[in-house]
Amino acid sequence: MNRRKKLNQILKANAKKASAKLAPKSKEKYISKADRLKLETEPAQDAPISSDTPS
Repeated sequence: MNRRKKLNQILKANAKKASAKLAPKSKEKYISKADRLKLETEPAQDAPISSDTPS
């Protein structure tokens, strides 16, 4: 009985992992504080460059 129980446990765990992989992700990817600051400053730097070229 113990061997059968252990095999069933392993199979259930594998099935659970597989279904979790297929499920849609509800959380957004984590972005570190330093990366968020970089992303905020990049558009600010790009905006004056594009506004300087009137063509």
